[in-house]
Formats: sequence, C-alpha cells, structure tokens
Amino acid sequence: MPDNTQFASDTESYRGELLAHCYRMLGSVDDAEDVVQETYLRAWRSYGGFEGRSSVRAWLYRIATNASLTALQQRSRRMLPSGLGGPAGDPDTPQVSAGPGVLWLEPISTSAGWGHDGAREAGDPAVIVSERESLRLALVASLQYLPGRQRAVLLLRDVLAFPASEVAEMLDTTTTAVKSMLQRARARLEEVSADVDRVTEPDEPQIRALVDQYIKAFEESDAAALERLLRADARLETVPTATWFAGKRTCAPFIARHAIGTPGEWRLVPVGANGQPGTAVYRRGEDGVHRAFGVTVLTLATDGIARIVLFVDSDLVAKFGLPATAPA
Repeated sequence: MPDNTQFASDTESYRGELLAHCYRMLGSVDDAEDVVQETYLRAWRSYGGFEGRSSVRAWLYRIATNASLTALQQRSRRMLPSGLGGPAGDPDTPQVSAGPGVLWLEPISTSAGWGHDGAREAGDPAVIVSERESLRLALVASLQYLPGRQRAVLLLRDVLAFPASEVAEMLDTTTTAVKSMLQRARARLEEVSADVDRVTEPDEPQIRALVDQYIKAFEESDAAALERLLRADARLETVPTATWFAGKRTCAPFIARHAIGTPGEWRLVPVGANGQPGTAVYRRGEDGVHRAFGVTVLTLATDGIARIVLFVDSDLVAKFGLPATAPA
C-alpha cells in the first residue's frame, strides 16, 4: 500500500494548478474537480510503481491530461452566448433559451489565487500575469474550439512550458506529432479568437475604481452612470440565454429597461473570476432578503468596461466562497 503521508507530501502542492489545467481543458469547474479527484486516485494507486522516472509534477499532469481527454470524449464543447450566433440588434429583443443540448462555459474563482503554489508564494509577477492570462474567460472559450489532443498540446507547451519530448511521452505519441499538433492548434486558436478581448488593461487602482463605480451604479439603479462606464464596443452576455448584445447603443438600453431594476434590488460583492474582476450578484426577494443570483465576469479597459458576462446560477456564489444571502 502507498505511504499516505509521503504521497500527500509529494503531490498535494500541485492540486491547485492541476485544477486550473483541467478547467482550461474542460471549461467546467465541477468537471475539473471530478477529474482532479480521479487524477489523485489514479496517482495514489500507482504511486508505489512511480519510481521517479519523471518529475512528480509531470507525472501528475500526464494522468490529469489523459483523464481530461477521456472526459472530453463524452461531452461537446462548452459555449458562451456569443458562440451561438450574432448579437441582437434590438435592445428589446426577448432573451431566448439556447435549448437543452448546449453545455455552457463556467467561470472559475481566482479570488484566493491559483496555479503553482511555489510561484504564488514567491510572488513572481511574470508567473502571476501568465496564470491570469491563461484563465481569461475569452481564452478558455476559444480553447473549446480545439480538438481535445490539440487543446492538451497547446496548454502543455504554451501555457505550462513542458518540453515537446515530455509532452509526447505524456500523450503516448512522438515529438514530431506534438510539434504538428501545436502548429495546427495555434493556427486554429488564432482563427477562432478574432473576437477575443484584446484591450489595454487598467492598473490596479483603476480596476478598483471601475468595479466600485459599476457596483454603485447597479445598486443605485443608475442607468446613466452605467452607460458612461461602457465602452462604445461593449458586449453583454447572459448565461444561459442565446441572446447577447454588442455595442453601447444596444447594451445600455437593454440594461436600463430590462436589467437594472429599482434602487436596492441588487447587491453586488467584488470577486476575482478567471483572473479578471467580477462580482457575486444578489437579488432582493419579496421578503427584503438579498439571495444569491449569479456571478458576473468583467473585462475592463483603460477607457471603460469592454465586456460583461453574467452567469445566472445561484450555486456559483457558494463556489466563490460567499454565503447564499448577501452579507450586511
């Protein structure tokens, strides 16, 4: 039987970065957590025969990547509304369901940090920026267009910087095949990510100010203030509906007429989501209690809010470490 203490000592520090990797592969936190659990179970069972033939980290990534590929065989890709068709031209367009066959992309909490624990503790700015970029919602959405093995190769090579020979060993293929898959994956990602958020990000004080203004505008139902925060090319998406809007001329009227409500109806709490600023959203019920409603992921630029993606799912709020009713 494996030595549980030694196994935990050798492997537990990688759990956070493995979760991030599986999330990039699968687009779902729940699915990623299941695969990470499966990874540790498989690793524990085979720990006695590991014998250090590679690093523990590479060994775990091999197990996690192949478990993710198996999981992908049973699922279609996960979507955002903008992946289903073009934007609505009329702000009064009714929001319609995409139907039961659509699997939606999910946000991941990054409020408490993620990635390799050692790098986080060392506070390496380059590593922190890289980890944030590799979890951005738009990038994870674009990754979903890649076939599973191309997705794995791109992440293992370009995000995690494993050598091509090591990636080939992980995937039981050749180095030449890995290089070919990486080339195709990069080309395909460039093709499908034309709409990926490419903005000049503000510095931390600007981010805090923009988020504070966004929260204040929503909580006070100040549609004019919210409109001033939006860029001219702002996008608004709501999961799980197929209807979305592009451009301030449709986003602002839709928010004013159909979303912002009355003063005090909404309570927003800032969170970190996908390496981006976001908010946990609470809505006031008839009894006056603000209950969990969902999570918003914001893409911010130096000149305002470029994208708002609202995930209407009360269970998400708990996954971001917050209570079911709004804190006082």
